[in-house]
Amino acid sequence: MLVDVHCHLQSQQFDADRKEVIARCRDSGIVAVITSGTDHTNNVKAMDLAKEYNIIKASIGLYPDDIVALSEEDIEKELRFVAENKDNIIAIGEIGLDYKNTKDIAAREKQKKYFEKLLELAEKLNKPVVLHTRDAESDVISILESTKLKNVVFHCFTGNYKLVKKIADHGWYFSIPPVILRSLHFQGLVKSVPITQLLTETDSPYLAPPPKQRNEPSFVAYTIDKIAEIKNMNRDEVIKNIFANFQRIFLKK
Repeated sequence: MLVDVHCHLQSQQFDADRKEVIARCRDSGIVAVITSGTDHTNNVKAMDLAKEYNIIKASIGLYPDDIVALSEEDIEKELRFVAENKDNIIAIGEIGLDYKNTKDIAAREKQKKYFEKLLELAEKLNKPVVLHTRDAESDVISILESTKLKNVVFHCFTGNYKLVKKIADHGWYFSIPPVILRSLHFQGLVKSVPITQLLTETDSPYLAPPPKQRNEPSFVAYTIDKIAEIKNMNRDEVIKNIFANFQRIFLKK
């Protein structure tokens, strides 16, 4: 009952062996992989993969950097596309804010404007959201606090532990990548957050356990083992809890 709630299986890095990667998912006990779109092309590819493989679910959205680069007309068009495909997706994401690559105030305000619109759309469609929050964690939390969203997943959250507590107090969730094997930050996050608010992800093809290696969904097993070690829990109990969290967020109608 393993799950990968955030990856990018539509990435070109999987073009040569995608079928084999998906076969390894099944062989490793994975029952669901959420592949996240970041722009129109990748949103379409994510949904195509979900149609082809029953193990794959699609999450579609607009990455913050892409929002900065796109015209407002194209962004609005993609918002309509997301709404039109509500029955073909399991969540809205990857969405959020990213201030790392821009100090420009206007660009950041544009990100915020459409992040808010995407959250409004998620509320309207009753969809969970998968969030990207690089160097913008406080703003993401502040904007979320103005919504009624409950099924919120912070993917690869690297904000400080005060913000981790704030997110946990809201009842939101964290998805943990296999890089936890070498990340003291993620180890500390897992220690401080209840198992009922944790999920497993890979962010494939990024963030593999060994540096510079391609990541893939079957590697969530590494995360499971590390969570079990940190929480001093039986591995099967960790798997059951995380699968229950997945069901509560993504499968509840």
